[in-house]
Amino acid sequence: MQIDNLKKITVTNAQEICALATAGGFALNSPEGASPAKFLNGLLAAEDLNQAVQFLSFALPPREAVWWACLCAREGLRDPVPPPLQAAIAAAEAWVRKPTEENRRAAGLSAQATDLKSPVAWAAMAAFWSGGSLAPENLPEVAAPPQLLGSAVASAVMLAAVTPEAKLAAQKRARYLQAAVDIANGGNGRISPAAS
Repeated sequence: MQIDNLKKITVTNAQEICALATAGGFALNSPEGASPAKFLNGLLAAEDLNQAVQFLSFALPPREAVWWACLCAREGLRDPVPPPLQAAIAAAEAWVRKPTEENRRAAGLSAQATDLKSPVAWAAMAAFWSGGSLAPENLPEVAAPPQLLGSAVASAVMLAAVTPEAKLAAQKRARYLQAAVDIANGGNGRISPAAS
């Protein structure tokens, strides 16, 4: 996959994205002056899909990043889906459709009602950490550090790649990256079906 454009990613220097990812606990290091597309192409050429996932998790705008996390998390759900996970994915998707404060807080509450060990829980946390205050509504505002959103998205996508079968992780990461690039170019990001 050769990336020529990532029109939704407005940061022009990959180093800015890498600095945010590093603050979020992911060691990414871009050459000076590289554009996001050039840096991503380098990761893909080196077949470093983990770092490509991490990079896009921090590069995409909030709604697009959370949508990507939701798509990947939903793919791994198997019936019967426990009610807390149903509520978490529904809340995260509701925030993507309508990014209101009410929907953001609902996503945070639904994530906290899970064990925070599933891709769905991290997709909901990503929605909560997308902006606004982390403090309860009746207390002074506490802004979310900007790296929390990307960290939650990366966690959701990387967990989704190994859930429920870790042996399919590389294939799933490649499909998830195609979806992210589609989202970064204004598409809906629908994940292509797995090869049989």
